[in-house]
Amino acid sequence: MMEFHLDGRSGVAPYLQLIQQVRQALRLGLLVEGDRLPTVKEVVAKVAINPNTVFKAYRELEYQGLVAARPGVGTFVVRTLADESLAAHESLRKELRAWLEKARAAGLDDESIEAIIATTVRTPTEESP
Repeated sequence: MMEFHLDGRSGVAPYLQLIQQVRQALRLGLLVEGDRLPTVKEVVAKVAINPNTVFKAYRELEYQGLVAARPGVGTFVVRTLADESLAAHESLRKELRAWLEKARAAGLDDESIEAIIATTVRTPTEESP
């Protein structure tokens, strides 16, 4: 079952963090059609968040067509975001772990690593001549 976590320093609204985590899990194949999301009560107990925040996130995911609420039963995944690139994820994850080890050995902390990754993702790649 999916476990949520919140980063109070991120500047991202808590309900958006929940949505991002579900979307990432759907993209990575960690959640598949038919899987049940944690109940609102479970999320509230685990991450100390207002129930209305969880309801808001789940409603948005439902609006996006990714989950469906079944009253009295729970909220279930109805569509995944994984695609044909899913097969390449594990080898890429292994390479990323190796890079992270090098970054930490070079003295970078998590915030510096996240900054490098974020700026690299947003920077257009240079075209070769």
